Amino acid sequence: MDTKAYIDTGILELYVSGQLSEKENKEVYDKMLEHPEILQEVLEIESALMKLGEAVSPGLSASTIQIIKERLNFNSDNGKVVNMPKSRSNWFTYTGWAAAILVGAGLLWSINQNKQLEVQLSDANVEKSYLETQIEDAKSDLAKTENLLSILRDRDIIAVPLGGQGNFENAYAKVYWNKADNSIYLDGQGLPDAPEGKVWQVWSLTLNPLTPTSLGTIDNFNTDDNKIFEIVNTNESQAFGITLEPTGGSETPTMEQLYTLGVVSP
Repeated sequence: MDTKAYIDTGILELYVSGQLSEKENKEVYDKMLEHPEILQEVLEIESALMKLGEAVSPGLSASTIQIIKERLNFNSDNGKVVNMPKSRSNWFTYTGWAAAILVGAGLLWSINQNKQLEVQLSDANVEKSYLETQIEDAKSDLAKTENLLSILRDRDIIAVPLGGQGNFENAYAKVYWNKADNSIYLDGQGLPDAPEGKVWQVWSLTLNPLTPTSLGTIDNFNTDDNKIFEIVNTNESQAFGITLEPTGGSETPTMEQLYTLGVVSP
C-alpha cells in the first residue's frame, strides 16, 4: 500500500477528530497496526490539534472580565438586563470555543483508542517473546532427547531392569550403564514421588560378599519431569538397588525400604 498517498487523503484527520464511522475507524486502526508511519502521522495530528485547541480557547484576562462586567452592567444596582449585541467577532469567539470542544472530544476518543492500541501492541510483544522462548526450549529439549537416545542406543550400553521388592512390587526402574565413561542413566519413572523428609538413594552392589556402595541421592526427583538421571559410577557393579532414605541419605541401605533391585547380566 502507498502509505503517503493514504495519508494525503485526509482520512487520518477525520479519524483523530472522531468523524468516521465505526467501520472506517476499524480500517484506519488496522492500518496503524500494519504501518508504523501511519501511526506516527496520527500521533502528530493529535499533537497539532491539541495545540490548535489551546490557541482557539484562551483563558480570559482580568481586563476582559472587567469589560464583560461593564457591558452586562454588573457594577450597577438597578439589576436591569442588558442584551448583548451580536457581532461577527462574537460569532468567531463562540465557534472557536465550539471547535475546541469538538477537538477535545475527538482527542479523548483518540487517546482512548491509542491506549487500547498500546495495550494490544504490548500484549503482542509479550506473546511473541513467550512463543520465541517456547520455541527455544523445544529446540533445547529436542537436542537433549536426541542426545539421550543416541546414548541409550549405543551398542556398549548395558541395560539393567530393576524390579519391585517385597511390599513395593509395583515399583520399577531401569539402569543404563556405560562402562566406557563410568556413567549410568537411571530411568526412575516407575518410582513414586519421595515423601516429605525422604529421598531416593541409588546403590551399586557386589554380591559376594554383599557390599553396597552409595551412588548418591536424587534430590530433585519430585520436580524432574522425565525422571531420567545421570549418575557417575566407577564401581565394578554386579547389581543396582534403590532405597528410600531420610533426607541427606544414609551410609548403608535401609533394607526395609528397598524398593527396586536388579542384577547385571553376566
